[in-house]
Amino acid sequence: MDIIIIGSGPAGISAALYAKRAGADVTVISRGSGALAKAEKIENYYGLAEPVTGAELEANGIAGAKRLGVEFMEDEVVGIAMNDDFTGLVVQTPNRSCEAKAVVLTAGSTRLAPKIPGLKELEGKGVSYCAICDAFFYREKAVAVLGEGEYALHEAEILLPHASRVMLFTNGKEPTVAIPDTIEVHKEKVTAVEAENANGMERVSGLKTEDGGLISVQGLFVALGTAGSVDLARKIGAGTENNRVVVDREMATNVPGLYAAGDCTGGLLQVVKAAYEGAVAGLAAAKYVRSL
Repeated sequence: MDIIIIGSGPAGISAALYAKRAGADVTVISRGSGALAKAEKIENYYGLAEPVTGAELEANGIAGAKRLGVEFMEDEVVGIAMNDDFTGLVVQTPNRSCEAKAVVLTAGSTRLAPKIPGLKELEGKGVSYCAICDAFFYREKAVAVLGEGEYALHEAEILLPHASRVMLFTNGKEPTVAIPDTIEVHKEKVTAVEAENANGMERVSGLKTEDGGLISVQGLFVALGTAGSVDLARKIGAGTENNRVVVDREMATNVPGLYAAGDCTGGLLQVVKAAYEGAVAGLAAAKYVRSL
């Protein structure tokens, strides 16, 4: 296919509309309703004389895209990579891999992190949010992944060939996916991330659990919920800064064929901004595809 858009909010649907109008073959992959659907009412938006619910605005946008022939796929995206000959991008889900000439990230920017003592303080010191970025640094070491779903499992599987021991901590929840025997499952709640001083720098050394136990680990990878645009951008090496994806005026990242729009690029977190950036990204992606 030509273009895959990850996310079906205002940025994603606008990107789909403009890319489709530009003649591209477009597929939107989304796990379902996003932040817009949770909004009680939307006001101060051009063309709306009266407030509407976020769910209504979202449904109308998706209906308009379907009318133009945009394809929709309900699935959870867990990763993005270059294809084998570096001529396109591969979007990975638990059920399939889809190849496209260009991808637009519009899946938001939320990074879920529980309030566990030591977690924030040890970010970059053994606490990571990207297994494919940092797995190499944990060769023959014990590591833990915090999460209970497809995204957490995906991160754990990336770590398996590198780490000597991979543990999945569900933090008091039941796993929502089948976990292979090669990954240890710990269902107890994590109460603290412990550290020790190594060569003058604090590093993760273990996880305290609610039953009073202390499990030794050298790395902790946070993978709660589903992967947002920033998480996916990091996995393929796109530039990020202060929990946003870095883009140029055409919403292009530093990775050829990869674009981002909406909340994940920072700035004004409003529908009007997301719709504008989606339109720019959709047109730019279509132009890029035509140039190949």
